[in-house]
Order: sequence, then structure tokens, then C-alpha cells
Amino acid sequence: MKRREFVSLIGGATAWPIAARAQRSGAVRRIAVVGALAADDVETVKRSTVFEQALAAAGWTKDGTIAIDYHWVGNDPALAQKMAVELVAHAPDVLLASSNLVIAPLSKATRTIPIVMVQVIDPVGSGYVESMARPGGNITGFTQFEYSLAGKWLDLLMEIAPRTSRVAVLRDPTRSPGIAQFAVIQAMAPARGVEPIPIDPFDIADMERRITAFASAPNGGMIATASGIATHRAAIIAIVNKNHLPATYPYRYYAADGGLASYGPDTVDQYRRAASYIDRILKGEKPANLPVQGPTKYELTINLKTAKTLGLTVPSSILLRADEVIE
Repeated sequence: MKRREFVSLIGGATAWPIAARAQRSGAVRRIAVVGALAADDVETVKRSTVFEQALAAAGWTKDGTIAIDYHWVGNDPALAQKMAVELVAHAPDVLLASSNLVIAPLSKATRTIPIVMVQVIDPVGSGYVESMARPGGNITGFTQFEYSLAGKWLDLLMEIAPRTSRVAVLRDPTRSPGIAQFAVIQAMAPARGVEPIPIDPFDIADMERRITAFASAPNGGMIATASGIATHRAAIIAIVNKNHLPATYPYRYYAADGGLASYGPDTVDQYRRAASYIDRILKGEKPANLPVQGPTKYELTINLKTAKTLGLTVPSSILLRADEVIE
């Protein structure tokens, strides 16, 4: 499997229901949701459920006053591009786009259809909006985090495994977030006495070879950056734990799936908040006037079961401030 194929693992995509469109009355508003994870991912199900519940609380009932069509592109930029063109052609009332992978082609495909983005990094620098306070176009929504958060993953790793002197940084070097997150870790590493080493795998087998080779020397740890590699998190966690590497991850679902520790924004909460923006847009407000907002909730999750397997004792100072401890 080539690098593009690895970082572009194809997810499922649902077709727009033509028959259903023909039967809808003018009162039904159409929402198209485009997600970057796989359709059957547990995290996907949580996000969709919370999104629909929040819409219902605002008075929008699925297949009543609104129709929601979900589309999943996995981590495939080619599919994301194709989906963007198709969805714009169908002209939904509003689009909900998750991740830079999805919003990038959508932002080029339409300047008129309202788009609410979630799980997006650096929307101003990427050119999706003019500013956080005044987006100025047809796009608004919610950012994942500032790049500086990558430094907190390094600090968390050093707290849990203070003897760490070498840090493997798993990233996607083909996209700017992967480059920027590594740059932050690289800048902070000297003051903490560690050497950051990028791991840019071509595929899962290559990733396993690289991580195994890295782990053959002592005092190693790992940081998984926030990117499309999340579609491979089961394989990543298994490989890292097999090699007895202490590791930190960007989202709770990594720790829930067996990763040692995670710190990052509440990914599900962004879908609840996105529903409030979609409600306002459907009632006549313009995305240009709705400020782009950052996360309001961050989660520190520790998996004590994994720590025990790795032979690590998590400091009580970390456990006391953790939002969730998995035992």
C-alpha cells in the first residue's frame, strides 16, 4: 500500500436518497453531514446521536422538519473531493463538515451554501474564514485546538514516563497540521531533554516496522498527533502497547480503545454546539456573522489497565486532575 493509500484509507459513503428528495415537501430542510471517520466507527455513532438530539431539542425532528444525509469519506482526500462536488450539486440547506480533509474541498466547491465546520485546525491560516470573530463568508463553526496543544502531549508523556529521552512523533506529513504539530513538539523538546523523531509511515506494516525499530532502544516514548491516522487507531494502539512504549494521544477515544493517556477537546461536544449554529442558520442567520469558536471542554483520560500492562505507575497528581480514569 502506498503512502497516499495509507493516509487516504477509503471509508464508506452513503448515496443521496433521490426518491426521498422527490417526496419531501418544501417545509423539510436538508442537512448534509460529511464525516472523516468510517461510518461504523463508535465515535461516528456518538457524534451523530448527539447532533440529532441537539437538533431535536431546538425543534428540528429528523424526517419531520429536517432530513439528514450522512456521508463518510474515511481518510481519503480523493473521495472527499468527489463528495464535495456531488453534495454541492444537490444544494442542501446547510452542510456540516468534519475535519480539514473535508472542509478544504467544500470551501472551494461552494461560496453560497452555508457550511458549519467542526474538528478543524487553523481555519484562518488555511483560508476557510477571514477571521475567527467575523468569518465573512459562507463558513463558520468550531476549531479543534491551537497547535500549541501538541506541547501538552509532550508534557503529559514526560510526567508519566520521566525517563523518556527519545520521543517518536506519529504524524501525517502530507498535510499541514501534521507538520505544524511536530514543529511545536520539536521546539519544546530541547528544554525537556528529549529528542523528537518523526514517524511518517507509508502503511500499517511500515508503521509497525518503524515503531518496533524505534522501541528497540531504551527510554523511548511516543506521541500520536491529531490527523487522519485516527482511522487506524486500533492498529496504532496495538503496535505501541506491544512494544511497551508509553504514549500520549490527542483524543479520549484513543484511551478508551486501550491507549495509555489522552488529552484533547471533547469531540462529541462540538457536534452538539454545531447543531445550535445550524438551527440559527436555518432560521435565517448568516454564517458570516457567527464567530468561529474554539473548544470549551478538554478531557484528560488515563487508562490504568494499560499503564499496568506497560509496567508504569501513573503519578497521583495526574490521576487527581484526570476527567476519566479507566481501570
